[in-house]
Amino acid sequence: MPDSSKAEFDLILWGATGFTGRLVAEYLARNQDAHRARWALAGRDRARLEQVRSGLAALNPACAELPLLLGDARDAASLDALVARTRVIISTVGPYARHGSELVAACVRGGRDYCDLTGEVQWMRRMIDAHHAQARATGARIVHTCGFDSIPSDLGVFMLQEHMREQHGGHCSRVRLHVTKMRGGFSGGTVASLLQAVDESTADREVRRVLGNPHALDPEPRRGTPEERDQLGVRYSRELGRWTAPFVMGAVNTRVVRRSNALLGYPWGQDFLYSEVASFKPGVKGMLTAVGTSVGLGAFMVATTVPVVRRQLEKRVLPAPGEGPSAEERERGLFEVRLVGEGTSVKSGRPVRLEATVAAKGDPGYAATSRMLAESALCLAFDGVPAEGGVRTPASTMGMRLVERLRRAGMTFEVREL
Repeated sequence: MPDSSKAEFDLILWGATGFTGRLVAEYLARNQDAHRARWALAGRDRARLEQVRSGLAALNPACAELPLLLGDARDAASLDALVARTRVIISTVGPYARHGSELVAACVRGGRDYCDLTGEVQWMRRMIDAHHAQARATGARIVHTCGFDSIPSDLGVFMLQEHMREQHGGHCSRVRLHVTKMRGGFSGGTVASLLQAVDESTADREVRRVLGNPHALDPEPRRGTPEERDQLGVRYSRELGRWTAPFVMGAVNTRVVRRSNALLGYPWGQDFLYSEVASFKPGVKGMLTAVGTSVGLGAFMVATTVPVVRRQLEKRVLPAPGEGPSAEERERGLFEVRLVGEGTSVKSGRPVRLEATVAAKGDPGYAATSRMLAESALCLAFDGVPAEGGVRTPASTMGMRLVERLRRAGMTFEVREL
């Protein structure tokens, strides 16, 4: 097993010149905890890397000396050389299905830890099939979905279940996440990843099968039960007292949470039920908002499969790669999700209902995501994470260590009894 303890760097940020990559770099430049890290910027274009470094130096003069490293996303030898110089790689080069596979393979070969912010289920399935066994052998922790996909969901469930175990014994047999607040925009990279999944699913029946399977990311995928299927329409939830509609990221997050349960050895039970929805206030206004959300999401997904309509969307509506919300828009953003868990107390034999809240200020996909991704890398590098190698999830790898780190970074992670 390769030894990374004497590596030249603690962190290398790969894709530092992209929209999200620059935000992660800025977060690291400002972050006091990151100042003890030996880190470097990496990409394929030195001139663009120098521009990023100049911007960082304006935030933190020490960044004027940041090393700049070059590599090619399709050249295994250059990536092997890059990976050998660090303990942890942060990757922001979506669409990962197009640009990310060789770097994951290099980290697995080199026994180095890796984290990204992908939400591409079909690509993660390929990485599991190709690399999980070897990553266990080399000790590489490959941790996908370390951004808004899927840390609030994955760590929110983990925190809720830990509270249940510590206070009541046992576990919550059912957890439902509902998004109560969200304000943010899209970048060209996010749009490119979404369109990549659409293209692959349109061309390949197997990809469609993977994307539609609630247990697509389980070590051994199974079909699941009807209750585990993603919500497709508008419903009124008596449990929540709110109107609900499909949550655009639920088809990613739910798969990640189920993989966490499996990798942890099913502490929440093999029949654990988990679902996600967007939720809206009761009453006519809430119902109409839920209907609009559901219809709009469905219409958009259909439109991306119609070539003439998609071309117009890409030309006139959707941001191009490298584009995204302005600094002011990112600052105004926010999100809040609530998770309701139900179980039976081992200590008293009585039913238990818990509610967890996960929230943060800043655009969820960019300001909050850059914080979550950077803190995940720092957690892997410095917090003594004991998890073994493999293609993993945030909760199954870093668990409460990352929850505590994100709390210190200003995010809300709370649990209360209902």
